[in-house]
Amino acid sequence: LVRSETSPEDVHGMMVAEGILTSRGGLVSHAAVVARGWGTPAVVGAEQVRIEGRRFSVGNTVVKQGDVISIDGQSGEIMLGALEMANAEPPKEYDVILSWADAIRKGRLAVRANADTGADAAVARDKGAEGIGLCRTEHMFLAPDRLPIVRAMILADTPRKEAKALEQLRVAQQADFEEILEAMDGLPVTIRLLDPPLHEFLPSVEELKVKAAKRGLSSRDEKLLAAAESWAEHNPMIGTRGVRLGVIKPGLYAMQVRALLDAAAKLREAGGRPIVEIMIPLTVTREELALARSWVQEEVDAALKGMRRKPNISIGTMVETPRAAVRADEIAEAADFFSFGTNDLTQLTFGFSRDDVESRMMPAYLEQGLLKRNPFDTIDQSGVGDLVRLGAERGRSTKPDLKLGVCGEHGGDPESIDLFYRLGLDYVSCSPFRVPIARLSAAQAIVGSSDSQK
Repeated sequence: LVRSETSPEDVHGMMVAEGILTSRGGLVSHAAVVARGWGTPAVVGAEQVRIEGRRFSVGNTVVKQGDVISIDGQSGEIMLGALEMANAEPPKEYDVILSWADAIRKGRLAVRANADTGADAAVARDKGAEGIGLCRTEHMFLAPDRLPIVRAMILADTPRKEAKALEQLRVAQQADFEEILEAMDGLPVTIRLLDPPLHEFLPSVEELKVKAAKRGLSSRDEKLLAAAESWAEHNPMIGTRGVRLGVIKPGLYAMQVRALLDAAAKLREAGGRPIVEIMIPLTVTREELALARSWVQEEVDAALKGMRRKPNISIGTMVETPRAAVRADEIAEAADFFSFGTNDLTQLTFGFSRDDVESRMMPAYLEQGLLKRNPFDTIDQSGVGDLVRLGAERGRSTKPDLKLGVCGEHGGDPESIDLFYRLGLDYVSCSPFRVPIARLSAAQAIVGSSDSQK
């Protein structure tokens, strides 16, 4: 799949791609994060690639749709033709070394995985993950059979129509949650309620206007265009997303919680041991989280009433803005756990757009020594890391037993993991294919710490 950049609406195409190549983006761009999670080779931010219609060029070399190329996600190379491939086999000492690492980590720093499907969860568990630290529910909405229902919900002009669409989504989401909880039975699963703004589930305004100019729009397309223009934002990354979306459309979060609780109850009645953590994204005030928690708790109370075998359920939030970290003592009053979303926390602390700076600005900054390392790859310890420290300390000043984790891409970076252990976090979470590295790095952090003999 060759694109200038990818967005959530490209997920179904990315699923079937053997590799992904983008001309924009960086280590934590959409294409990179999704590809890492699936173990799909990807080269992102290849600025020399010029895409024009169904072809792309690099210098004088032109590649048309249907031509074969090979990519190396490690080196960033793009090569013409089909190169001979070989599966990478782990060394024979692999299992033994990781078993030693797990023995050192036990009870001190757990390693979870970011996974959005039952298949991803199964891969993560096979690689030694001790739970799911982040399940992004928006990816479930983007499947070809779900997207029309999501759009029907957005376009609904009466409460009845909206309720009908939400019920269809609830049934579909319950099936998704059942697969994930079953794959991780007996281990914690953190489900993040819907995070992105609603315009990401609609066709782009530009796409619809081009369609209108070429052949006109159907009545439904006209409604989609009106909705896309209505929900469009100048800066959606800090716009109507996360808990803010829940405030505007509380029925959406209620539907997701019901689907999750029904899935957990079904597994529990079958003898399973689901451990559910419901995570509310992008809260920045105590009042936001208290309100959102009240919605969730209402659904939890209704679902558990009269249930013989009750699943284990907790409610928490992502800490992904500087304000949330600074006011963590207040926010912790309504939280059972914090998960630091270090991708967005890095963006908002530096004022960097991760999709824009990595391919052009970042190389210049690194070459001229303005930054020692890419902060999206290894956490900026004196800035972003200090906010994590502050959030952890202040959160636990209110609730000493507050569970703390990290679910950004830094959760798979060895140097960042060392910092998270020293800050007293309970777990890190990374893509399934980085879990073995995180297991080893967590053990190294413990061995290298001053309290390793305690």
